Amino acid sequence: MANKIRKAVFPAAGLGTRFLPATKASPKEMLPLVDKPLIQYAVEEAVASGIESILIITGRDKSAIENHFDIAFELEQMLQSKGKTEQFNEIRAIAEIANIMYTRQREALGLGHAIYQAKDFAGDDPFAALLADDVVDAEVPALKQMMDVFEKYDAPVIATMQVKGEAISRFGVIDAEEIEPNVFKIRDMVEKPAFADAPSDLAIIGRYIFTPDIFEAIEKTEPGAGGEIQITDAMRSLLKTRPFYAVKLDGTRHDAGDKLGFLIATVEFALKRDDLGKEFREYLRGLKL
Repeated sequence: MANKIRKAVFPAAGLGTRFLPATKASPKEMLPLVDKPLIQYAVEEAVASGIESILIITGRDKSAIENHFDIAFELEQMLQSKGKTEQFNEIRAIAEIANIMYTRQREALGLGHAIYQAKDFAGDDPFAALLADDVVDAEVPALKQMMDVFEKYDAPVIATMQVKGEAISRFGVIDAEEIEPNVFKIRDMVEKPAFADAPSDLAIIGRYIFTPDIFEAIEKTEPGAGGEIQITDAMRSLLKTRPFYAVKLDGTRHDAGDKLGFLIATVEFALKRDDLGKEFREYLRGLKL
C-alpha cells in the first residue's frame, strides 16, 4: 500500500520576469488574486489535501513570502485592540496553516534543480510539488485528486490538462494511454515540442507527486538550454525504470504566471466572492466595450 503524502515542496525562487517591473522587488508568488497572494492559494490547496509539512524554496529578495506566513505581532495587536476579531483570526490562521520551512536556491538553475533542494526534507518519503503560478479552482482540491491516484497505483503522478493548437508548444507534453476516466499511464513526455511534433494535446501543469528516486534522476540529468535542469528530463529518465501516471484535473486551471491568465483569474475569483461578486458583475455589464 502506498505511503500517504504528508510533505509538499513549493519552488518559489524564480525571478518573475513575465511580471516586471512589479516583480523587481516583490516575489511573483506574492501577487494577489483579489486579496490573497498566489502562494497562499497553493498552500491552502495542499493543506486541504492532507499535507502537514511544507518546504518553500526561495531565493534572494523573497523574504516577503516568509513574512506572510509568520506571526505579525504588531498587526495582530492592532486588530485586537480595535475589535476586528474576524480579521485577526484570518491573519493568525495564515501563520498556523502548516509546519512551513524554507531553504534557498542560490541560483535559478531550473525546476529540476529547485526540487533537488528538497532532498533532505523529503528523505525516504513520497512528496508533492506545487507551482504557485498554477491556480486550480476545483471542488475537490487538485492535489487531493492526484493523491487518490497515487494511493491506487503507488507511482509518481503529474497533473495534466488539454491544450488546443499552437499553445501546446509552451508546455511539457505527455504521450499517454487513458486507463480509466481522466487517468493516464504515461509512455513518454517531451519539453516544449513544436506543435507539429507534440505527441498529444495533454500538457503538464504545475502539480506533481514524486517518489524519492526522483532525486537520483535529477542528479543524472544534464543541464539543457540556459544551463537549467528541467524536471521533465529527469522524469523522462525515471520513466525508463518505473511507471508514471497523469491526472486530467477536474477543475479550472489558471496560468497566473501570465499577465492575461492573471487578469482572467482575478476576474473569475472576484465574481465568486459573496462580498464583491454582485457589484463587480454589475460593473462589468456596464462597461462599454
